[in-house]
Amino acid sequence: MWSSTRPRWLAFGLLCDTSAAVLMLADLFSRPVMRADIQWFLVLLALGVGQGEMSRHIERVRRWMAGQSHINVTSVWYVAGAALLTPGWVSVLAVLLYLHLWLRVWRHVRSRPAHRVVASTAASVLSCWAASYAVQVSGLGVLTEARPATAQGTLIVLLAAAVFELVNLLLAVTSITLYTRERSITDLFGTWSDNALELVTLCLGGLVALALAYQPVLVLLVLPPLVMMHRNVLLKQLEVAAATDEKTGLFNAFGWRDLASRELARAQRSQSACGVLMVDLDHFKRVNDTHGHLAGDSVLKAVGNLLRAEVRDYDVVGRFGGEEFAVLLPDITEHQAIAIAERIRAAVTKLEVEVAIEDHQVATISGLSVSIGVAVCPDSGTVVDRLLLAADTALYKAKNDGRNTVVSVGANL
Repeated sequence: MWSSTRPRWLAFGLLCDTSAAVLMLADLFSRPVMRADIQWFLVLLALGVGQGEMSRHIERVRRWMAGQSHINVTSVWYVAGAALLTPGWVSVLAVLLYLHLWLRVWRHVRSRPAHRVVASTAASVLSCWAASYAVQVSGLGVLTEARPATAQGTLIVLLAAAVFELVNLLLAVTSITLYTRERSITDLFGTWSDNALELVTLCLGGLVALALAYQPVLVLLVLPPLVMMHRNVLLKQLEVAAATDEKTGLFNAFGWRDLASRELARAQRSQSACGVLMVDLDHFKRVNDTHGHLAGDSVLKAVGNLLRAEVRDYDVVGRFGGEEFAVLLPDITEHQAIAIAERIRAAVTKLEVEVAIEDHQVATISGLSVSIGVAVCPDSGTVVDRLLLAADTALYKAKNDGRNTVVSVGANL
């Protein structure tokens, strides 16, 4: 931890850890132990551990596949706890559920070192504490004493869920920002699927709290759909992973070809043009030989991010292996495709990539360049393989012409 993380993240992490511990203990020792707190605490702990055991294999695979952002369904029990428990007791609940996940799932996963689990636990404790405290000072009263036919109970769980999510999001964004050098909007805030899953867990947490307060036996009905939802999320992640390049996060050759085939079929039906760029990093072997393969991976990721930034949102960027990328450009003319290729080529020459080297030093790799082949359908072909062959032939000519150039075969291939 001390050698691999950034000092400002360490300071933030230690601040969160200390604050979480102090707030939790201060609340526990400042108020008498109530029977209701122990009762709801034990029920939620049993439910959370039970759900964790039923889903631990799913969670382990999801964690192996996750990037910066990862949503786990434990938020269901945190939100319910925030609505039912005092700040101190819901904080203890968060600690024990995270400890269970660490012992049964995360310690077997290389992407979850202990210091990050401690930081995540502290963030959950602070979020739970803030949500429970907000309910207590809101004047809405106690959930178990609220009449079922009134809006009081609904307002309590909505407030708990909103405060929990707001504080948790703020802490997560700050932590990721300080922890990593390379981050995107998706890294910070998660994908649409991540946020949809988080919204569902917050809603289920509110329903669990209401069920426990009014009809406790109904909470058992939450477990089967919760586990199945977790499984379905994993299946979706597996589908995405099958079409995604691990090093860059772009489409792999399989995923790119699948989308390209569908787009070309649409282009034929609408009689519109469609362009393909084959992009190859020049002298990439020098990067690996000089700085190592990890630095090479950083360069590939940086070039992939640049490609996505330089094309339109609906264009499709993929990595075909090695240092070769493919870009699908729907509804575009040959002249426009060449202009985009030239813009990409110029941007790469200005690209500077910071990479870690020995003794935790940082080196800057610059002087990169790419050769690009351009092909446009229907002139260069109407099926994926034909269009790729045309673009690859143009790329080969760009390499022979001295690299760092753009060549379009056009209708003469």
